[in-house]
Amino acid sequence: MGLLKRKEKKEQRLYIASQWKLVYWRFFNHKLAVGGLVVLAIFYFIAIFAEFLAPYDPYKYDKNFISAPPQRVHFFDEEGCLHLLPFTYSLEKKMDLETWEISYAENRTRGYPVQFLAHGDLYKLWGLFETDIHLFSTKGGKVFLLGTDSMGRDLFSRLIFASRISLSIGLVAITVSFLFGIIMGGISGYYGGGIDIVIQRVIESIRSIPTLPLWMALSVALPPHWSITKTYFAITLVLSVVGWTEIARVVRGKFMSLRGEDFIMAAKLDGASERRIIGKYLFPSFLSHIITAMTLAIPGMILGETALSFLGLGMQPPAISWGVLLKEAQHIRVLAQAPWILTAGIPVVISILAFNFVGDGLRDAADPYATV
Repeated sequence: MGLLKRKEKKEQRLYIASQWKLVYWRFFNHKLAVGGLVVLAIFYFIAIFAEFLAPYDPYKYDKNFISAPPQRVHFFDEEGCLHLLPFTYSLEKKMDLETWEISYAENRTRGYPVQFLAHGDLYKLWGLFETDIHLFSTKGGKVFLLGTDSMGRDLFSRLIFASRISLSIGLVAITVSFLFGIIMGGISGYYGGGIDIVIQRVIESIRSIPTLPLWMALSVALPPHWSITKTYFAITLVLSVVGWTEIARVVRGKFMSLRGEDFIMAAKLDGASERRIIGKYLFPSFLSHIITAMTLAIPGMILGETALSFLGLGMQPPAISWGVLLKEAQHIRVLAQAPWILTAGIPVVISILAFNFVGDGLRDAADPYATV
């Protein structure tokens, strides 16, 4: 009896729930999508508080630790005693006099405890609040969790700062694509006729060009003396050149399928203007599908920036992005001596998978025939 009542209450809740409420319930029933959303929330949190979370200044180099390997964090010392705080041993540089190869070894005579909320390099959080408090650091020693690059810069700190450009450029590029795609797709689908033909031929012409060569050609045209900010926004426009066409096609299809529906005809007979019909009736009816398409398109933008920066055509040093960090891995000699440089590819893979999981969850949630 109790089970039957709960079932009836659930059915009543479904009948009176709004479309967005149903999408919300379906999405949070998708475990992979929720997991991807949590991962993305962590990634963007790291990007926002990069200065605080990074133990060192990402531009600060140390000639004594060039291409140093990742350090191990210990809890037990040489005598087997447990320490409440994790600690690291100092690294000693050694050179082979025959091969001139440099290597590093732990000096286990003295450990340096990892301190939390410790003082370190001075920075301005978001360019506003000046402080030197970092999440963790060591006093007197070093803690290179992912090792250092060929200039002795802490790779973990640089990886954290790189997430800002690589994660934000996807959002900015998809926003530009979204706005332009909505306008062009809406005009094409709502008015049809000659305007639709012209817009569709333009879209087909753009999509007929291979994406990566098109991005490369546009990136080469950027002036090399531009600042990081100018280059950042230029790259977002380059990535948006192709991105808007897919969204425009989605919007066009939805407009063409809905413009002959009864509720649209009723709005026209009621004297509603075209702006009101588009803004109040057409667009909200498939907004969830547009959000899904945008979410699934963001990974392509992130991969595009990473690929262009890896090839030396995107963001350039001193800018820090995942593609810029991976660029150093192009050289076989560097990769053979310091394979930890490839760790910059790990967050790329994780973020792409997370976005795809979230996009799949939104797509299933926006399906009107799906069950809660």
